[in-house]
Amino acid sequence: MNTRLRLLAAALGFTALSVSAQTKWDMPTPYPAANFHTENITQFAADVDKATAGKLKITVHPGGSLYKANEIKRAVQGGQAQIGEILLGGYANENPLFGADNVPFLATSYAEARKLAAAQKPALDSLVAKQGMKILFSVPWPPQGIFAAKPISAAADLKGVKWRAYSPQTSRIAELVGAQPVTIQAAELSQALATGAVAAFMTSGATGYDSKVWEQIKYFYDTQAWLPKNAVLVSQKAFDALDKSTQDAVLKAAGDAEARGWKSSEDKTRFYLEQLTKNGMNVAAPSATLKADLKKVGDTMIGEWQKTAGAEGQTILDAYRK
Repeated sequence: MNTRLRLLAAALGFTALSVSAQTKWDMPTPYPAANFHTENITQFAADVDKATAGKLKITVHPGGSLYKANEIKRAVQGGQAQIGEILLGGYANENPLFGADNVPFLATSYAEARKLAAAQKPALDSLVAKQGMKILFSVPWPPQGIFAAKPISAAADLKGVKWRAYSPQTSRIAELVGAQPVTIQAAELSQALATGAVAAFMTSGATGYDSKVWEQIKYFYDTQAWLPKNAVLVSQKAFDALDKSTQDAVLKAAGDAEARGWKSSEDKTRFYLEQLTKNGMNVAAPSATLKADLKKVGDTMIGEWQKTAGAEGQTILDAYRK
């Protein structure tokens, strides 16, 4: 074999080796490509690709395109997807520990949310480890407020109103104020508003902006009720199959994504509210009566969560309140 042929054979062999050595992960996410969570995750995937020189390729599937929001955890747990993004509070019925950051008026600022996240972390890590998964990072949404088709000055104004629920906690709020809970995921919100399936809901300015709610909804009350977190879960089996240097690259990119995501969430909070106003929405603080009514709801739900979460929940609350 002449030198040229030997070099060609070597090159082909190297290419085959590179292809066989590459690992591909599918990553379903629930939110649109332009949402700040998805943008952060896309950057995370690019960072992993760069740090591993293409050995690990993560394909992000936004907007519930691969699996719907409520199917993603099961897909990662069952090995249909290697990695995915979930809203932690969406699984509070499975275990109340998932819902600590969705308890209304427990943590209402970014500083408080960071403290609660640190208090919640050991219990969450242990919980998902038993399910064969690992939390790589988590990022909060901006504070939650009330969107409504009509002015709301007190909780009584929500009686009988069709209320979008996306978690056990948002369903419980509806029950406590006498609204009618309707389960609607973020990707379906625009359609639900257009058809009148919902007339009020509690979510962040980010979701309101993504869904262009101003086309049907005109009022937003900045109640700053809680800052729910999204978490990126990876199958422990898929993670363990990576070599050490690739694992380290994933963990480093995850740490960077968490820091970047928290900053982005906080930075964008004002932007989202400005955009709601710019598009004709009436953005206001809740009235004193509504604030007092919601505090009663919060007190009730903190007590309920404490009871259902048991000793582990008490440990989280004690660590948070230190």
